[in-house]
Amino acid sequence: MFSSTVQIRIYYEDTDFSGLVYHANYLKFFERGRTEGLREAGFNHSTLKDRDDPVVFAVRSMDISFHNAAHMDDILTITTTVAEVKGAKMVFHQAARRGDIQIASATVLVACLQPNGRPRRIPEDILKVLGPDNS
Repeated sequence: MFSSTVQIRIYYEDTDFSGLVYHANYLKFFERGRTEGLREAGFNHSTLKDRDDPVVFAVRSMDISFHNAAHMDDILTITTTVAEVKGAKMVFHQAARRGDIQIASATVLVACLQPNGRPRRIPEDILKVLGPDNS
């Protein structure tokens, strides 16, 4: 399965009054991980939408767990792995780590859609790169 990593620095704006990363910001970090992973695989949201057979992706659900705290100036490594690709859906497993310390993890269900919001099968060229037979 396809996997990618991206590093994110924690800024003051990412923290709450206690100096720890505010929990909702992990959703942004994981979004960046998925977006950069798609870009690394040769796909970006702008060109996907402008294709002859346009495609957009939307998060349908996310199960997130918080394991440890992250602090201002930490560098987090966001790992994104495609766990399943089937029909009109992809499942991603994501992790945020500071070195060897697991900070947060998520399982994300993403729907493949037409620009009008109707579901569509994931195109073959995307399946070839992100599908189950690729590492």
